[in-house]
Amino acid sequence: MAAIELKEKKVALAVFDSENPEAKKIIEKLKSKGYALSIFTASLSGLNNIWGFYKFVFKKPENITGRIKIEEKKLMELKDALVSLKSINNAIAELNEKEGYTGEILEVILAGALSMRASDIHFEPSEHSAKIRLRVDGLLYDIFNNLKPKTHGNVISRIKLLSRLKINVNDQAQDGRFTIALSNKEIEIRTSINPSEFGETVVLRILDPDSIHVGLPQLGFRKDDLEIVEKELGKPNGMILNTGPTGSGKTTTLYAFLQHTQKSESKTITIEDPIEYHIEGIEQTQVEPGSDYTFSSGLRSLLRQDPDVILIGEIRDLETAEIAIHASLTGHLVFSTLHTNDASGAIPRMIDLGVKTSVLAPAINLIIAQRLVRKLCEKCKVEKKIDAELEDKIKNFIGKLPDRVDKNFYKSNIKMFESRGCEKCNNLGYKGRVGVFELLLVDGEMELLIGKDPTDIGIKGLAIKKGIVMMQQDGILKSISGITTFDEVEKTTGAIEW
Repeated sequence: MAAIELKEKKVALAVFDSENPEAKKIIEKLKSKGYALSIFTASLSGLNNIWGFYKFVFKKPENITGRIKIEEKKLMELKDALVSLKSINNAIAELNEKEGYTGEILEVILAGALSMRASDIHFEPSEHSAKIRLRVDGLLYDIFNNLKPKTHGNVISRIKLLSRLKINVNDQAQDGRFTIALSNKEIEIRTSINPSEFGETVVLRILDPDSIHVGLPQLGFRKDDLEIVEKELGKPNGMILNTGPTGSGKTTTLYAFLQHTQKSESKTITIEDPIEYHIEGIEQTQVEPGSDYTFSSGLRSLLRQDPDVILIGEIRDLETAEIAIHASLTGHLVFSTLHTNDASGAIPRMIDLGVKTSVLAPAINLIIAQRLVRKLCEKCKVEKKIDAELEDKIKNFIGKLPDRVDKNFYKSNIKMFESRGCEKCNNLGYKGRVGVFELLLVDGEMELLIGKDPTDIGIKGLAIKKGIVMMQQDGILKSISGITTFDEVEKTTGAIEW
């Protein structure tokens, strides 16, 4: 719904579904406060046009989405029963043989995904059946391979209803969202539907608010890197860029930065695409290209809102880059992201967009590149013997690290572990993920280089000379500390170069 007119105590509301529980709640609340209401029915496209006039979200919005309410007791019963991939498979298999259990099947899938701490649910139809998969700690796992075509169609229709999508449209992409309402919190589910050869493929992205409440120490920074990050976050102005591919943890890192810098005496505004999680006390806005509210136009608007800290979801074009740089040079602390392979590639990328080196160098304080690796399960990991040759390689590697790294600590605590698998980690051997990072500080010497030789090779060479610890090196240190494994590090950073 949306308010379209307010005159004294008279309010005109445009409503998509007046029977929606949330819409009813808002209507009753307004009536209880003495407002006289005029209610008009509006299409979703009409509401989208109205919402285009609202540029800023000052608190969590009342989304016009469907809600699936799962009682806490029932959820806990389901989660207690769905403790492994096999148990989820068995529960779906039992319901798959019955008629009229669409809602129950979806509940089992959602509860199983929450129990496994999955980030995504995939529905993938084939000629004679459909497959359901969960993405857990970055990897996809099959949970059921033989969902009946009719049952698959019913589940997809149920998802469409919840997501306020068109049920009769199956030949074009659709995006929406719905909410899982629990007694103590709400979990947003982002829906993406695409037509395919044998039916519609669906991906549900799970946006659990608990997953974003991560402090700086929990991100995985080493002590020396954490000191650098905290120092840069304490500055009143400048830009911090976070680089990496999709799914590398950039959003989690920047949200942790927002929460770290949030103070009662300062103002933080974001412009995102889309708003992934809502943070109390921060003004969050979302790009709406159809309403001409893009990163660049939105950034101009929010600069007039007198912010101290600004988060820009991504720098994609020259206009956005120039406004962001201007903001960082005029008293604002700016966070944003780029898609580059490493920290040194961020500068050439900005130059490729058309940014002048004369303003780029003094604007940027810090560039952080990152990837995510799976963490060994603390319950079932076992120490393994390190042969003499590998131990020599490790000690030689530690000796070459910059002095800011506590070399004595790492040399005296070399331990490597391997995964075994247990009930706690669903027999995967890994549980959770942690970041591997590289931090490129832009100081006076780096500024001069950016003005003269802003190439990836030149910047990386100076960064190494000044003591940067590369992502792979950070991953090796986490491996010899028993946090992850060499295999995980190689999956994300390439073959290890000693």
